[in-house]
Amino acid sequence: MKKGFRGAGLPALVFAAMLAAGCGRDEQAAEAPRPVWVVQPQAAGGGALAFAGEVHAREESPLSFRIGGKLVRRLVDAGARVEQGQVLAELDPADQELQARAAQAQLAAAEAEATRARADLDRYAKLVEQQLVSRSAYEAQKTAYEAAAGQARAARAQYEVSRNQAGYAELRAPRAGVIASRQAEAGQVVAAGQTVFVLAADGGREVAIDLPEDRIREFKVGDAARVELWSTPGRQLPGRIREIAAAADPQTRSFAARVALDDFAQGEVELGQSARVYLAQGAADGGLQVPLSALQRGDKGEAAVWVVREGRAVRVPVTAGRFGSESVPVAGKGLQADDWIVAAGGHLLREGEPVAPVDRENRPVAAAAAPAKAG
Repeated sequence: MKKGFRGAGLPALVFAAMLAAGCGRDEQAAEAPRPVWVVQPQAAGGGALAFAGEVHAREESPLSFRIGGKLVRRLVDAGARVEQGQVLAELDPADQELQARAAQAQLAAAEAEATRARADLDRYAKLVEQQLVSRSAYEAQKTAYEAAAGQARAARAQYEVSRNQAGYAELRAPRAGVIASRQAEAGQVVAAGQTVFVLAADGGREVAIDLPEDRIREFKVGDAARVELWSTPGRQLPGRIREIAAAADPQTRSFAARVALDDFAQGEVELGQSARVYLAQGAADGGLQVPLSALQRGDKGEAAVWVVREGRAVRVPVTAGRFGSESVPVAGKGLQADDWIVAAGGHLLREGEPVAPVDRENRPVAAAAAPAKAG
């Protein structure tokens, strides 16, 4: 019996030793530092709200004829560069030319009548001196001459109007720029004032954006902005808010705004380009900001960030400000400017867990893992 017991006990001891060794490996694996990406908080003020926009000219003028008629020639197309005074389109001038000739004929007749009335007045003046006609007859002739002279002046003004209208059959560029759009074709009958082209004048360039209704009081004309074109990501151009609409759009409930680019940046953008405008937002007390991915929420909605101290994860409660597109301003008594913040994966950490901090390039961050120096 004793021999049988000894034979059965040896495998049990080996199994128990293996189990203990396995548990030891699990505990060692559980304590292995977890790699985490860390960053340091930045000074508040660098955070910004991002708004999508489109590049426009500061002066965009709808061009139209001052008279109606049939469009017989269109000399430019959308995208064409034009100079001041260049002819862009022409109407059929036949009707205007006929009206001008008719007005000229009426002017000639009125001037002839005024000349005749003047001659009669001069003759009556001599006769009244010789007392051959009455004074009242002379006054009547004088009145007739003044009426004829007034008719002549009116006919001349009408002739000038008709001659101007004949010139209005040509649509000319009021200044140099680029044709942003074309809205009429040759052969089309257009009314006076109907838009034919939209001219984007040379000079200022700006980005049109919409500001949300709940944040409109955070911005004012003159605030600094940064503009990033979709065609050149990472490169930001300086600008300022030039205007903000006084009333919200009835459909979108947002306020239209224009961000003017600084003069030296004008040649670097093209009309119609897509852009993103960054406007500075207010910061929370404490003057620090962290990436949005670093902010964690507890079961009761409280905000916190994970800070790496002496190689372990420490949860630090914070107060968050308004969220930006990529960062959020935070404040907290336990958060310092030289702390290393876990930028991603904080929901997987637990208090005091060993971590291996690395930067964006997956390089170890020794400053975050080092123990605190004794004071």
